[in-house]
Amino acid sequence: MPGKRITDQQVKQYKEHRRRYSQETAAAKTGISTSSARRIEHGTTLPSQSEGRLWRTRADPFVAVWDAEVVPMLEGAPALMAITILEELQRRHAGEYPASLLRTLQRRVRQWRALAGGEREVFFAQERPPGRLALSDFTVCDELKVTLGGVELPHRLYQFAFAHSGWRHARLVLGGESFAALSAGLQEALWMAGGVPEEHRTDSLSAAFNNLAEHEELTARYSALCEHYGMRASRNNPGVSHENGAIEARQQSLKRALAQALLLRGSRDFADIGAYERFVAEAVRRLNARAARAWAVERQCLRPLPQRRTLDFEETDARVSKFGVFTARGVLYSVPSRLIGQRLKVRLYPAQVQAWLGGVKVFECERLYASSTNRHPRRIDWRHMLPTLRRKPGALARWALRDAMFPRSEYARCWREMADRLPERQACRLMVDLLDLAERAGVTAELAVQLQAALDAGELPDIAALRERFLPPRALQMLQVSVVLPEAAVYDRLLGVAA
Repeated sequence: MPGKRITDQQVKQYKEHRRRYSQETAAAKTGISTSSARRIEHGTTLPSQSEGRLWRTRADPFVAVWDAEVVPMLEGAPALMAITILEELQRRHAGEYPASLLRTLQRRVRQWRALAGGEREVFFAQERPPGRLALSDFTVCDELKVTLGGVELPHRLYQFAFAHSGWRHARLVLGGESFAALSAGLQEALWMAGGVPEEHRTDSLSAAFNNLAEHEELTARYSALCEHYGMRASRNNPGVSHENGAIEARQQSLKRALAQALLLRGSRDFADIGAYERFVAEAVRRLNARAARAWAVERQCLRPLPQRRTLDFEETDARVSKFGVFTARGVLYSVPSRLIGQRLKVRLYPAQVQAWLGGVKVFECERLYASSTNRHPRRIDWRHMLPTLRRKPGALARWALRDAMFPRSEYARCWREMADRLPERQACRLMVDLLDLAERAGVTAELAVQLQAALDAGELPDIAALRERFLPPRALQMLQVSVVLPEAAVYDRLLGVAA
């Protein structure tokens, strides 16, 4: 066929057919032309035994500049592309080297690199015996466009995978690549796997390695974590991602599987974090089902787990200020006022914050993370401040943390309307009364609906009507309980003691 060279196998096949068929039939069965069949019958050698062509069929268009200009450019910058060299020749020699010569120049450059170019990196295929190597990495998943209640969820996924079988575990990470996220995800994966590999590899995570040190150096916390599980810690060379390819490839396959599952689901919106975590876990389970046979082999080769898990949180000290707040990792948290002045041990988990005082947990809440759009987030619980606001409602007007305190956006809108339309003192009192009603009746969401309806109608909320709607009548609040004490003789009769 035109454009294809006849192989030795085709020649042998043609000669076999030629013993039984005519020349035309044998050529058709072999897939060659009749003229090629005639050359085979007149020839005495196989195609591989013929000498190659040693002459040119046309003049070399770059003969005048190859040694004088092109080779010096390639020797000075071996990474130059042929298109760049051609454009430079066109600039130096206007009209002599048209764009149609690009393919010719590409062949010449490729041949020069093969004969005179520098040494290239050799990739060494590695054996991956079961139970030897596991890898970890973080990946940003913002391109999935996942939302919670219509609000976009910027997040990462931590992924752990065994190199031999491909068994993996993924964990949602709302903050950055912190040690807490690494420790929690790694330990969760090891206990789900039921064993420990010989070596654990990451890239140059700042949570695991001191990248500013002169020599490779593990951080103290990561070193203690690996020592607790009996793993040897390693990392790939900085900037050489293919050395961590067993996890890099799986990051892409995980996000591709999640993207396909989201398309199949028909919606990227989830009710809460828990629903999305279950969605990710199901996608990972399906991926692991593909590696079930290899995983059964690798699981038998894992080392045993220690008796218990080690710490999977960061701990820091924080003093509660007179404003009823403390700061941890750049985030401001409010606490009950009874803790003002106390020095707390704050434990930072990937998804929550705990405050301990003398071995007793005194506070817990969802953890917030700083971002490029909100570098100093605040989590101010209005219930912590309400007892003091009841006594000093006027402080609400110019309170620095007021806007972060409102439980819902409807309350913030209501405050703005009241501040514009009422005297300051009256607006503060009404706002505190509304928050007090929400707390006493436990109707934060229901009250927000009523506030929204009143504001949409151009009216301010009527606190008396709202109290009548949401608070039960006083007669029902004060239940009359009658306690009747039995006589002492009843106990004697019960015990069978004679009077």
